[in-house]
Amino acid sequence: MSRAESGPVAVYHRVVVYLLFAILLLPLLGTFIYSISSSWSATILPSGFSIKWYVQLWSDPRFLHAFGQSLLVCIGALILSVVLILPLLFVVHYHFPKLDALMNILILLPFAVPPVVSSVGLLQLYGSGPFAMVGTPWILIGCYFTVALPFMYRAITNNLQAINLRDLMDAAQLLGASTFQAAILVVLPNLRKGLMVALLLSFSFLFGEFVFANILVGTRYETLQVYLNNMRNSSGHFTSALVISYFFFVLVMTWAANILNKDKSE
Repeated sequence: MSRAESGPVAVYHRVVVYLLFAILLLPLLGTFIYSISSSWSATILPSGFSIKWYVQLWSDPRFLHAFGQSLLVCIGALILSVVLILPLLFVVHYHFPKLDALMNILILLPFAVPPVVSSVGLLQLYGSGPFAMVGTPWILIGCYFTVALPFMYRAITNNLQAINLRDLMDAAQLLGASTFQAAILVVLPNLRKGLMVALLLSFSFLFGEFVFANILVGTRYETLQVYLNNMRNSSGHFTSALVISYFFFVLVMTWAANILNKDKSE
């Protein structure tokens, strides 16, 4: 294809992409405008603008408490995932690579069972007795850990395959490093990108999780999504401000992860 032909085609593709992007942003833009409007009911455009809904939201102690509790359970689940998954993946890929096919099947089990079904079983198992954890953040951390497993496993596995783990370990050991030293000083820094992607995907998914939080803890340990559900009958402007604040927080986390994930040479 000549340059004369490729120019219009490239412009057409760019226009289509921008148009699709604009269509995807329209609901979010409408929600944002509604969140800063003082009144918007019988007119095409809002009758006025105000940030009072954001001030009301971020000055609400209940919202701040729910926001903090969501952060705690998400971070706790991700720390548990990293501590358990990283050594497991290293052992599987370095010592038992044939187990990778079995791991690919087992790691999808959290998605095979619907959250509602899992929650009913967990209520029966941990609702009473010596392991009574229903209504506490500990059961949420355990559930979020299992939900994060597929994201963590797939992202880190792809990274391990890309760096050619066995050759990297052999090279480090030829230079005098032990297996532990090679894993910590050589392999782990090369997993930075895969780990960041895994943490970002998992956090974005867990921070918006509702089913486990609503059924297993509810208002006894109110997370952000449970708070949003409980406030659904309040002002639409207020809930719109909550949705936009949630989206903005995830956007900032994504931006920060991309900045941290850049190569030092860039």
